[in-house]
Amino acid sequence: MDTVYQIVWLVLLVVFAIAEAATVGLTSVWFALGSLGALICALAGGSIWLQVGIFIVLSLVCLLALRPLAKKYLNSRVEATNADRVIGQEARVTQAIDNIQGTGAVTIGGVAWTARSEHDTPIPAGVMVRVLRIEGVKVMVEKVKEEVK
Repeated sequence: MDTVYQIVWLVLLVVFAIAEAATVGLTSVWFALGSLGALICALAGGSIWLQVGIFIVLSLVCLLALRPLAKKYLNSRVEATNADRVIGQEARVTQAIDNIQGTGAVTIGGVAWTARSEHDTPIPAGVMVRVLRIEGVKVMVEKVKEEVK
C-alpha cells in the first residue's frame, strides 16, 4: 500500500510540474513542492495522514512565502506607454479649454491632445498647463502656478 501512495505523489508531482510549465504563471508550482514533500514522507514510510498534512502545509507555506516575491520580480515588467509619458508634463494650450463648451486642446511633444480642465475652470489659449491624468483620449490639465519673481 505504501508503494501506491508513493506513485500517487509522484504522479501529482509530475502533473503539477507539467501544468506549471504549460502556464508559466506560477499557478501550480506550490502544489508541486507540496507533492514533493509528501513523496519524500511516503518514501520514508510516513502515514497517509502525515503525507496529506505535509502536502497541505508545505503547499500553503510556499504559496504564502514565495508568491509575493514571485509577483515582485516576475510581474515587474510594466512599461509606460507613450500616453503615460505625458502625465506630469507641461504643455501650452492651443485651443481655449472650456469643459462646458467641450472645447480645448494642448500640444505635447508635437502631438495634439484634446484637453479638459481638472477644476472645471476655463483656461485661455497660450497658458501653460500641467497634465494630471489621461481619460480616454483627453488629458486632464491644470494651470501651472506662475512663479513670483
